[in-house]
Amino acid sequence: MVALDVDGTLVDSSNEMSPAVREVVRAVRDSGIQVAISTGRAIPGVVNTTEKLGFTEGYAVASNGAVVFSYDPVEVLHAVTFDASDAVRRVMEYVPDAIVAVEELGVGFRVNRPFPDAEISGEYTVEPIEALMADPVTRVVIRSTDHTAEEFTKIVEDLGLIGTNYFIGYSAWLDLAPEGVSKASGLELLTDRLGIAQADVLAVGDGNNDIEMLQWAGRGVAMGHAPLTLTEVADHVTGSIDDDGLVDELRRYL
Repeated sequence: MVALDVDGTLVDSSNEMSPAVREVVRAVRDSGIQVAISTGRAIPGVVNTTEKLGFTEGYAVASNGAVVFSYDPVEVLHAVTFDASDAVRRVMEYVPDAIVAVEELGVGFRVNRPFPDAEISGEYTVEPIEALMADPVTRVVIRSTDHTAEEFTKIVEDLGLIGTNYFIGYSAWLDLAPEGVSKASGLELLTDRLGIAQADVLAVGDGNNDIEMLQWAGRGVAMGHAPLTLTEVADHVTGSIDDDGLVDELRRYL
């Protein structure tokens, strides 16, 4: 299996996929290797990517491992929910103007106010923060438009959040997931289902939410623009997204 992150690995910051990336990923699949999307994106964002690849069937790990599904049509094979209310309240004590989104499985998000353009995929509805936290969810995103990524990271790390797994993005963006859930746990469930050995998984990613995945996979590869926290745990570092680094790695298998 080849497990591929989306943003910064398959597509650039404008959600564009180069022809070379599309060609090599399709060639890997045509050779008989299972290709699984493994991303922090929700289901609609994954579907957007599979459409770019021209894939009409397959498997994916979404929402940083909380959701595993097959397509097309979308069938959720596994979903983990958790109560994020305490973690959200603690973050918002320090960042009261933060934007909060909870995943609405297969549809998009429910938010307390709109996100900046193109930052989340799928449909969204605006609701009071109390309504967002009323029930267990698969994923929560907290976004600050008033802090730098470094400032937001310091705030979150000082809180010492307990009972959740969290990932901090390149911007002031925080992903909350159920404790013990990551892309690695989602892929483990998927490989067990398909009878694929962990040692036979190549995983490629570029962000902090890819650390567990690269450590778990038989071969974990970081993109060239990835942060040091990821490159330090990778078996190999390929080129950046601007250099179609994924192409260089996947051509090794063809």
